[in-house]
Amino acid sequence: MMTFNGETFVLGAVQGLCEFLPVSSSGHLALLQNRFGIGGEGLLAFDLLLHCATLLAVLIFFRRDLYALASGWLRGCVSRSARGSEGWRYGWTILAATVATGVVAMPLRGAVESAMGSPIAVGGGLLVTAGLLFLVPLFPDRERKLWLGAALAVGFVQGLAVFPGVSRSGSTIAAGLFLGLSVAEAFRFSFLLSIPAILGASLLEGLKLQRVGGALPGGWGWAAVAAFVLGWLALILLRRLVLSGRWVYFGVYCLLLGIAVIVSSVGLGF
Repeated sequence: MMTFNGETFVLGAVQGLCEFLPVSSSGHLALLQNRFGIGGEGLLAFDLLLHCATLLAVLIFFRRDLYALASGWLRGCVSRSARGSEGWRYGWTILAATVATGVVAMPLRGAVESAMGSPIAVGGGLLVTAGLLFLVPLFPDRERKLWLGAALAVGFVQGLAVFPGVSRSGSTIAAGLFLGLSVAEAFRFSFLLSIPAILGASLLEGLKLQRVGGALPGGWGWAAVAAFVLGWLALILLRRLVLSGRWVYFGVYCLLLGIAVIVSSVGLGF
């Protein structure tokens, strides 16, 4: 039977909502873990579990796209005649963008770990996210299809978005729109690209877990359920808001939260 723990349930719920909404899940989790005083090596397993729960939500949400693209890419691997399909083109752009993400993100791991423990750094990241979201409505509305250069640029931006407070989804969708992709295409590519990114993060956490060990905190089961359900609902909500251009709400939220975190950290010793 799963046991319930209020603090870990809140962390799971926040991971589910914020992993996909453009408000930075890593920033929110860092702030809450500091507030709750949760830490230690056992938290690696918990983070891994939450990542897997949100990954499952993405796989289910994009199941039709994933099936069509994966089957098209696999057919292209065995037949030249199938290499003009969208699946073949999309598969290679996702692979190229994922490599770009890894090249940028891996050298930043030490700096990111340090930033996770600094509320001021998290607040600064949230202000960066707010600035990006306020800029999105200024981008011209174009209908360009995904191309390799745009995929590499979005992958590069995803690598930089590993810093807590900087939203991965907000940054990558904004980058796609800036490069001329349609809103629907930018949304779709951002989240298809998130799949190998989440898998990579989960693999790294799994390797760390093997080395350090540690027990899961109480209430892990309900936290995973919350992360999955709210992650799936967040994807539905974000697609509607992105397609309608309502970025300003998230921008205002990140701006206010970022200012509050920095002010409280400097003035009150948060």
